[in-house]
Amino acid sequence: MSPSRPSSPWRRLRATLRPPRTLKVTGMGRTYLVVTFGVGLGALNTGNNLLYLVLGLLLSVIILSGVLSERCLRDLSVRRVGGEGAFAGEPFAFRWALTRREGHAFALTLSEVDVPLTGEGGVGHLPAGVEHVVRADLTAPRRGPVKLVGVRVTTTWPLGLFAKTRVFPLPGTLLVFPRRGFACATPEDAATGHVGEAHHPHRMDGTGDLAGLRELGEGEDSRRVHWLKSASVGKLLKVEREREERRTYVLEVRAGLADEALERRCEEVAEQAHRLLEAGHEVGLELPGQRLRPGAGSGQERLLLRALAWVGFEEQREEAA
Repeated sequence: MSPSRPSSPWRRLRATLRPPRTLKVTGMGRTYLVVTFGVGLGALNTGNNLLYLVLGLLLSVIILSGVLSERCLRDLSVRRVGGEGAFAGEPFAFRWALTRREGHAFALTLSEVDVPLTGEGGVGHLPAGVEHVVRADLTAPRRGPVKLVGVRVTTTWPLGLFAKTRVFPLPGTLLVFPRRGFACATPEDAATGHVGEAHHPHRMDGTGDLAGLRELGEGEDSRRVHWLKSASVGKLLKVEREREERRTYVLEVRAGLADEALERRCEEVAEQAHRLLEAGHEVGLELPGQRLRPGAGSGQERLLLRALAWVGFEEQREEAA
């Protein structure tokens, strides 16, 4: 027996670059196959030429449907655009960019493959040479990094009898933030006390409660002028507001927590940080082996959420890095 020839490099390259395809029969397709099978049995039993003609027509439609759906999945290119703010347990926007080099494609649906993400997006018509961004509302069940493997593109065109699928290998990582809406209390004591001039809560240049009106001085900001009162008295009056108290907090996730206890603590810290940052305070974070300096604003909140999402997944974080 002659030894088998190894596959050529060209064949191995084609097998690597060509995404796998699968075929699935839809509910309408099952009904269609049952009807076709019944017509075939009737044609064999009766020998009626009309039944043979109908059987040939039904089989031709099956072949035509397979050919057209295969053409829809050719010459496609997919890239993952991603999304912003993926929180566990709630839908978040996720996008893919889809292009076709030649021809037209119809009735395409996109989804992530082999990951615990539910949801899909679709496009009715994709012309050649145009990049179309497909949006989907996905849902992740838990916090943490989700390893993305590839993108599944499915079409049921033209008749909806069969769903043909092509998988595009596209590795990546989606970071899911802790679940929102956790009921928690604001920390009573700040970690480092007041910040800057925050220990003067009654200075009259803040954004707090209304303290009174006074005449606008030379060189002062005219955006604080109360125009209605100024028009009634005939001179420019400036609105004075109390300066709100600003504090610094350092939240902590202790070492040794696991499973549900760790999840609940991450959710609690995320909600506390959101409330404190919304109130204008500075918030830092103390994690096992990591410390984030206190800061304010939406950028600081995003840093805190990313750090909380990686808690308990340090090994995967090192692999991703």
